[in-house]
Amino acid sequence: MADEEDPKEYRWETGYEKTWEAIKEDERGLLQSSVAEIIQKAKRKRQAEKKGLSRLGMMRHLYVIVDCTENMTMQDLKPTRLVCTTKLLEVFVEEFFDQNPISQMGFIALKSKRAEKVSDLTGSSRKHIKAIRGLANLTLSGEPSLQNGLDFALKTLKLIPAHASREILVIMGSLTTCDPTDIHATIDALKLEGIRCSVISLSAEVRICKFMTRETSGLYSVILDDAHFRDQLLQHVEPPPAAKTQENSLIKMGFPHGQAEEGKDPALTLCMCHLDSTDEPSHLSVGGYQCPQCLSKYCELPIECVTCGLTLVSAPHLARSYHHLFPVARFLELEFHQQAEICYACQKTFSETLDKMIYQCETCKMFFCTDCDIFIHDDLHTCVGCSTIPATVASLQNSAFGRALH
Repeated sequence: MADEEDPKEYRWETGYEKTWEAIKEDERGLLQSSVAEIIQKAKRKRQAEKKGLSRLGMMRHLYVIVDCTENMTMQDLKPTRLVCTTKLLEVFVEEFFDQNPISQMGFIALKSKRAEKVSDLTGSSRKHIKAIRGLANLTLSGEPSLQNGLDFALKTLKLIPAHASREILVIMGSLTTCDPTDIHATIDALKLEGIRCSVISLSAEVRICKFMTRETSGLYSVILDDAHFRDQLLQHVEPPPAAKTQENSLIKMGFPHGQAEEGKDPALTLCMCHLDSTDEPSHLSVGGYQCPQCLSKYCELPIECVTCGLTLVSAPHLARSYHHLFPVARFLELEFHQQAEICYACQKTFSETLDKMIYQCETCKMFFCTDCDIFIHDDLHTCVGCSTIPATVASLQNSAFGRALH
């Protein structure tokens, strides 16, 4: 009787969960349409969770830990898990620095129960892409050690100032981890430091990974195929909400210039960013950016000055981060009706068979198809109707001016 009155049950004591019924074959016997629908619903859910005027971690320091063991040789992702992962990581790096220009990223490889550094924390996408391509030459062997990878990243991230966002993203292909000590102690240390850990599993759900993401307020996901893998990876491009331990602080930044004295030709100088590099040694050049504080020269931005420690950026880098603070409001999801004939953005004609749901902007009242709705919120970051209809543009400008006065 006590067992019958107890409402708590284990998952294996409950009835069958027919999760396979969520994925259905189309007329040709393919599953791509069901997977695409799952991806679309996930994107809509993430859009609904976005809130404007929220505190975000804009200066991100992210370590990506990649499983490079025998499990990555499996061919459920074509041609292999590792090749598919490296190709998607190249896209991820480009998107990450496009949306987070004042952030830094580093890569760690798990191999033979060890953690090996692939690339340092830096803001150069070119260096990371070169390092990712080098993973294809690794010999995949042994088991991964998740704890060693987390400890390796923790040693660097704990030195980052408290005003920056510190994150770890683990791409795990194995169902096991071979750790030297208690991994729960490492998870407690990550939680204490306010480091956000997320995991993308290529195989199945692993309890310790799920526990770690829950304790550190991260995200945990298991992929369905390569398209779903890409979607789950790109959801980490947008900056996450700021951690409770993250401090508010004024950050000193420099805006370099490359101007020379009038009437004189610019001198040939060495850039500081390649001075100690063995792969790409520094060479004499005319162009570049001079640090306004110590006049050291660099060939690319953003970067941290190795001489005086000043963060060097350009004005477009800061402006590019603006849309994260004021995202486009979510469109209304409506069933197809004859009042809307075409999509205002792409001018595609709506049909009852292909466009079961259409989307309407509450400000300009224009209708959009599914693809344009996702493109506006994920890439364009501005409503096409609100920015092209004169009456709507004028009203938005007046309301913005009114908010500025108040």
